[in-house]
Formats: sequence, C-alpha cells, structure tokens
Amino acid sequence: MRLADRLRRALAGRPAQATPLLPGDHAFIDPAQVPSAAAVLVAVTDRDTPGVLLTRRNANLRRHAGQIAFPGGRIDPGDADAVEAALREAEEEIALPRRLVEVIGTVECYRTVTGYAVTPVIGVVPADVPLVPSEAEVEEVFEVPLAFLLDDANHQKKHALYQGHERHYYEILWKEYRIWGATAAMLVNLSRRMAWPH
Repeated sequence: MRLADRLRRALAGRPAQATPLLPGDHAFIDPAQVPSAAAVLVAVTDRDTPGVLLTRRNANLRRHAGQIAFPGGRIDPGDADAVEAALREAEEEIALPRRLVEVIGTVECYRTVTGYAVTPVIGVVPADVPLVPSEAEVEEVFEVPLAFLLDDANHQKKHALYQGHERHYYEILWKEYRIWGATAAMLVNLSRRMAWPH
C-alpha cells in the first residue's frame, strides 16, 4: 500500500489513544484575544522508513530564534485556505515545490501562546528532494523518522515557569535536536490521532 494511502487510513479511523488531544496553551491565552490563523506543513518523506521534514529557525530571528519547527506561517489574505498557506510557506522557507506535495488532509487546530491558531497540513513528499533553506528564516532542514516522532515513549512531559506561572509542555529529543513547545504538541496530537508502527 502506498504511504499516502496508509496515512489516509491511519487518520480516518478512531484516535489511536483514548488520551484527549492537546488544544493549546489556553492557560496563558487571553480569552478575548482573536487568534491569527496559521498553517504548517507536516511533510512526510516517501521512503521505506518515512521521515518528517523539520527546520531549525535562524538564530537571528526576533521570535523563536533557533527553535525547531515545521515549515509554515500565517495564512495570508491571498491564500485560499490552510493547505495553500502551508504549501506556500514550505516553498518560501525550504524551496519545496508545492507540485511535489501529495496533500493527505488537515488535522485539529492548535492554539499557541503567541496568539496563533495553527492548522497542521499532512502531506507526502518524495524522498531526497533537494531543499534550500531561506537564509532569512531557516538555518537548516533535517529529517526525523516518523515512527520515532509518533512513539509516545519519546514524548517527555516537562514544566517551566512562564510569566510567573507553571507551564507544562512536551519535548522530543532526536540526536542533537530539541523539539518542544507547539511543534512537539502537534506531534503528540498526531500520535494520538493515528496508529503507526514503531
């Protein structure tokens, strides 16, 4: 069975775990705040051991410098929907041609502490596509095995003080990369949404 069909089947069924999905950092969000719509591309590489493309953000950025993230960003007025925004952002950030992405669909939105409502867009991309990070935004692009990211044994629950309150978040460690915050939370949700062999 093709990877795209396996992903569609895994996402179409009942959640793999009874644990509720993470809605976002609601404890730190002003209820009166209207979130900005954003989208990210969860690009799964079509290989025997599928991986997920992630980026390390440029260390000189004003916000989230050096953090690990999916390609993505704000949904612009010219974007038809979250899918178009995610594909556009991936093309801008890592030079991933949108024509090479087989879109599987979207999953539940995640609210971030920075005021975004982020829609993850799942897509399959050919393995080993030459990618070029946009120097202004992205320091590097790397790939992590999908099974590793979805294995709940690798989802470490952490806590830290944020604005005088204790904030709980997830962290996934892969080699020298620390995946945490909204990116880790969306991966945790994906793990809870779909069954995937580890």
